[in-house]
Order: sequence, then C-alpha cells, then structure tokens
Amino acid sequence: MDKKKIFLVIVGIVITISIIGWSVTGYFVKNDSDIDKFAKCLSEKGVTMYGAEGCGHCKQQKEMFGDSFKYVNYVECPDKPDLCLEKGIKGYPTWIINGMLYLGAQSLETLSSLTGCNLK
Repeated sequence: MDKKKIFLVIVGIVITISIIGWSVTGYFVKNDSDIDKFAKCLSEKGVTMYGAEGCGHCKQQKEMFGDSFKYVNYVECPDKPDLCLEKGIKGYPTWIINGMLYLGAQSLETLSSLTGCNLK
C-alpha cells in the first residue's frame, strides 16, 4: 500500500470511530458518573426543565441524561399548569437558566456553556 491509501484508511477508521461514539441525541457518550455530577450541578444552580410526558422533544432531552435525569429539576406542566403559566412556559421543553427561558431541547454542551457546569 502506498502512503496515500494508508492515510485514507486511517481517516476512514477515525471517522467510523467518531460516528460510533456520537449518539443520535447530539453528544458524545459520557461516563454515567460524569452525567450524574453534571445533572446535580444544574440542580444546584437552580436550573429547571419544564415539559410534558407526551412531548417527543422532552423525551429526547431526558434520554440525553439517561438515568441521571432524576437529578434534574423537572416540572411536569400538565400537573402544574398554574406554575408553568406563571413562569411563561409556552412550549416544551423549556429550560429556565438564570431567569432566561430557553425553548426546545438543548445539547448537554449548550447547557454546560449556559450554566458553567462542567461536562467532562
């Protein structure tokens, strides 16, 4: 094999590994304990996600956290409509971070950037 073919094979392997490591939710698979720490940090900073059980985007957002979602402050709006109206929730999911509303599913990287919570 010449150097060009070897290079292309290596590039192909790197791309394949990257694709395998990339999840459909838009982030690299992380260690569960790292996600636990991240979710706990969000809660400690008062970050809250507002959503509804039947919301597909909410389901996608929850899947990004996996089992660690139990540490995220979460309000099920159909169960607490007055609170959600008071907070100005107009769609799901909505994150409230530092008093600002962020509509739609947010990547873990975006949540990290908005909050300063470390995402390893």
